[in-house]
Order: sequence, then structure tokens, then C-alpha cells
Amino acid sequence: MLAKGQTVIQYMEQLAPKHVAEPEDRIGLQLGTLQKEIRTVLVALDVNDEVVDEAIRLGADLIIAHHAIIYRPLKQLQTDTPMGKVYEKLIKHDIAVYVSHTNLDVTEGGMNDWMAEALGIENTSPIHDLHNEQLSKLVVFVPKSHHEEVLNAVLDAGAGWIGNYSHCSFNIEGFGTFIPREGSNPYQGKAGKMERAEEVRIETIVPHTIRNKVIQAMLKAHPYEEVAYDLYSMDLKGRSLGLGRVGKLKEPLTLAEMAEVVKEKLDVPHVRVVGDLNRTLRKAAVIGGSGGRFYPQALFRGADVLVTGDIDYHTAQDALAAGLTLIDPGHNAEKIMKGKVTEWMQQKLQENKYDTKVVASSVNTEPFQFM
Repeated sequence: MLAKGQTVIQYMEQLAPKHVAEPEDRIGLQLGTLQKEIRTVLVALDVNDEVVDEAIRLGADLIIAHHAIIYRPLKQLQTDTPMGKVYEKLIKHDIAVYVSHTNLDVTEGGMNDWMAEALGIENTSPIHDLHNEQLSKLVVFVPKSHHEEVLNAVLDAGAGWIGNYSHCSFNIEGFGTFIPREGSNPYQGKAGKMERAEEVRIETIVPHTIRNKVIQAMLKAHPYEEVAYDLYSMDLKGRSLGLGRVGKLKEPLTLAEMAEVVKEKLDVPHVRVVGDLNRTLRKAAVIGGSGGRFYPQALFRGADVLVTGDIDYHTAQDALAAGLTLIDPGHNAEKIMKGKVTEWMQQKLQENKYDTKVVASSVNTEPFQFM
């Protein structure tokens, strides 16, 4: 069975929800339709002519890319321009293009976490906060016979996270009362008669982004025909989501040693380095893409080095004067997303028994050559 385009994108948005993207970022479906079955998904960093040719060879119906193919509003669509030819080829071969950009950067388990993990940066937090997750308090009343089943269903669905602690809940025993009315099908008790049931009150924290998932898991596990539960909005904020990651290195490294780690782990032939190569680094920051403008935030959070692409001359001068070292692996280092997104999507499709294939693009879209 092949997955529909909408289904594939639902999985993608579980990984990188659209609402966490930076305002005005060009994300989502940019070309084509999702109203079709998808034989093959091609995951690419960029969409250029070579990538489109690759998609055609593979029989791909959908490209999931990190960088937008339409960034500014089109005033006309001329098929004799370089990008116009790309659009024309995509349309003629019915290949849709979906873009996941800053939402993939920001999300937990996304671009910047992949890069931080590859570079040995631990116990990370965002460099630049964009969102604080909204939390709700879920309260549900469960018969004692099904307490563990419902509790585990709710917590395994993602509720109950407080900081680095998972499966947090509060449980208290009591009794509930109800009278089943005519036409009801009670789990226990008889119609028209007051029933007293030994129950457990379960309380836990639920992030807004997975609220529906948690409630559905709870309702599925609950034995009652009509489930009594409450959902309260909370002033307490949850996880902070933002651009970049900063944390401690697994072990201290010199700037020269860190540059070699970046080259190896991010698979780049060369890096540009700013600072004393013998300086010892203990805390590092990383931002995928072009993140030089965030060097003051990285410095404020205690970083000794910032790893990011497209650092300009004056930013390098300013960061060096402020005491921050820099490593620039280029923008194309974000290609780490190709394998990671492919792995994520394959797992989701296989779990749900879809035959849709997912392939990481093998095209090198790095525009620079290193002499």
C-alpha cells in the first residue's frame, strides 16, 4: 500500500511542526499537489536541475527539501530562465516539492540537534529562543482495574515530561458516582441505579503540540463509555525551542582539534577558522546554515566557539575582538539532514505498513570548489 502525499507530510510535520518556524519563513508545499499516492520520496538539501533529474530517474513523486525553491513571490513564471526550467520540469513530471526549513532547525531532534550530536556537544539548549511550549494539565478518572493501562497509554504518548524527567504523574485513589441512564452501556453498574466505583485520579502535564495524540491514547485505553477528564491551560511554560544549540563538549579540544572534528563529522573538505588554534575549548555552539549574526547570543551563553556557515569578514572581526572563536564549515554542512530525515520517514512509513520508498539525494549541491 502506498502512502498518500498528505500522510507523508503529516509524518514530516510530526518531526518539524510548521508552527515553530520563524515568522515569514517559506515552508510547506511550494509546488505540486499532495492529493496523490507517493511511490518514492526524495530528500534533498536544495532543489536544482540535477536534483530534479535525480527525482525523475528514481520515479519520485515528492521532494522534501530544506531550502525553499520559491523564496520571494513570483511576478511571472518564465520557462526560459534557469529556475523557470526547473519549475517546468517539476510540473511536467508531476513532482511536488515540500519545504521544511527553520521548523526543522528549531525542533527537538532536528537539524541543530543532529549537528550538535555529531560534534560531541552535550546537555544542549537553544542559542536564540523563539518559542516556549504551551502546557496543559490533564486530569482523568480511571477505574482501579484499568489504572496502569490508562496511565501507561497517556505517558507513553508523550505526556508527563518535566525537564529531563519523563513519565511524571500524580495519582490518588477515591470513588466516583454515576447513574447509568436508559440507552447507556456502562462498564459497571446497572441502568437507573446509583453506582459507586473505586477510581484513581491521574494528573499529568501535556504539551500543546501532542495534546490530541495524548487524549486519543487515553480514550482508547479507557474502559468507560463516557470518560470523565479535564484539560486545564497552565501559565507554566514548557521547553524552550529556538535556533542553534550550545552545550559542553564531551572533552576539551583545541580550536585546531575542533576544526578537524567539524570536517570529519559534517563531511566537509575544508573549514574557515577564526581565533587562536591552540586555545582550549570546553563549551561549543552550533547553528546550521548562516548563523553568524547570533554570535553575541552564543558568547552570552558561555560558548568558546561557534560553528556556523557563511561568516562574513566584519562578523569575524567583531567575534574575535569579543573573545569568541569561529569555525565556518559552509552552508552546505546542513546536508546532514538528508540521511536523518530519510531515516525518520522510512521508520514512520514502515511502522504504518506503507510501501512508499524514501531516498536521500546523492547530488552534491555545494556551489563552491575548494582549491
